[in-house]
Amino acid sequence: MADIGKRIKEKRESLGMTQEELASKLGYKNKSSIAKIETGTNDIVQSKVVEFANILETTVAYLMGWENPPQDRRRKGVVINVLGRVAAGIPIEAIENIIDTEEITEELARTGDFFGLQIHGDSMIPNICDGDVVIVRRQDDAESGEIVIATVNGTDATCKRLRKYKGGIELISNNPSFAPMDFTNQEIIEKPVKIIGKVVELRRKF
Repeated sequence: MADIGKRIKEKRESLGMTQEELASKLGYKNKSSIAKIETGTNDIVQSKVVEFANILETTVAYLMGWENPPQDRRRKGVVINVLGRVAAGIPIEAIENIIDTEEITEELARTGDFFGLQIHGDSMIPNICDGDVVIVRRQDDAESGEIVIATVNGTDATCKRLRKYKGGIELISNNPSFAPMDFTNQEIIEKPVKIIGKVVELRRKF
């Protein structure tokens, strides 16, 4: 069983999973059980091989040495552009200020059109900080309480929490040092104030 242990170790390491994590997922008390399996000291019952295969995102046939390494079964991602800024009046697809890319799941990508936007400033701290990237679904409206990307009066897009009321809207910062931006329904049309997307994810690099 040394070969199956070797393949288990290779798959575990390729997924960035520790022996402790694998042991926990499989119901073993500690990592020593996994260490013994990987070195071939302990055997594995056939039913347990199925659990190993599922958790390690592979097949029983591969772990048993009956086939070559299968294609990666991890979910494929969809790459989207991260923009450094979004100016009012310029269609998203026409913006050339692309500073990076991010990957979203295929499941999320199927729900709309997405782009990333790097946040500048500290109006949304502590939740969203300067330099963070938010994943945005393009849409021209949102529900009250949701975080949106909006353009105001021809300036660059801003990230704020939306609050709707009968006479207009507020764009609210998380940082209490920043006063809410209040717009009547008439101002929304005249300035104009436009919602261009809803924030669905936050990406932070350390």
